[in-house]
Amino acid sequence: MDERTMISREELKTKKIGVLYGGLSAEREVSLKSGAAVCDMLLSLGYDAVAIDVDRNLARNLADAGVEIAFVALHGRYGEDGAVQGLLEMMGIPYTGSGVLASALAMNKIFAKAAFQAAGLMIAPYRVLARGEELDPSTLEFPFPVVVKPSQEGSSVGVSIVKTTEGLPAAVELAFRHDREILVEQFIAAREIQVGILGDRAIGAIEIVPRNEFYDFEAKYTPGMAEHIFPAPLAKDLYRKALEIGAQAHRALGCSDYSRVDLLVTPREECYILEVNTLPGMTALSLFPEIAGGVGISFGELLERILLSASLKISI
Repeated sequence: MDERTMISREELKTKKIGVLYGGLSAEREVSLKSGAAVCDMLLSLGYDAVAIDVDRNLARNLADAGVEIAFVALHGRYGEDGAVQGLLEMMGIPYTGSGVLASALAMNKIFAKAAFQAAGLMIAPYRVLARGEELDPSTLEFPFPVVVKPSQEGSSVGVSIVKTTEGLPAAVELAFRHDREILVEQFIAAREIQVGILGDRAIGAIEIVPRNEFYDFEAKYTPGMAEHIFPAPLAKDLYRKALEIGAQAHRALGCSDYSRVDLLVTPREECYILEVNTLPGMTALSLFPEIAGGVGISFGELLERILLSASLKISI
């Protein structure tokens, strides 16, 4: 049988569903909230769901719990980067979301940018810096302000906006606390637009207006720190363009089933790709469920549709 064949709703009701949450990354607390919301909803819908707090004993814990299907509600390293997906493939446990390669590409901003460029998508000019490497600001091929970020973190962990050369060393040091490679990229003054992808199709776009300088960790997870506007108030053609570019970015990385694509839309109607989130948050303040709700898909229906797409992505 083709390993990608979707499981029916009736069959899923007979399976033990493991909701993988928590984990070992800097985004652990966010993942705990996402996973709890997912597990509670699946239980209310009549699924035999159990929450699995992911640690280095995950393989044994999955086997002990008798997990047959995995709903991955992890964020960050060891969960969103292909590591857990590879383990699930080895164990033959169908799972939600993207496969090993797409997850790894999306998590690594350096390789993701290369994939976006190859697909003809717009990205901000950038420089990669390895730990121990010195950066002479005069050699940058783009002006200040710049954004300094770790290559493989989410939720804006370790990200700084630097307006002058004097602020660069501290921002570089902060980013290197989280990764061995970091990016210094041109700051793009633009509106922050997030596109939801479900069933590999763009379903809607939302605009984020943060109270802080940018959509940082505090703005993402503190009530009242950002305004969410759905649908994003863009001209009709520009809205359609944002959806199409979001879908193109999803496809460029080979993502599966669902994702959230972060864009910057300039006054000149340019759409820059920031990143693709292969496991978008499922908390009370998360954007992906809000986008789905805006097009009439309830949280329960959203989770069911994601769960119904669970599969092994590596077929022989």
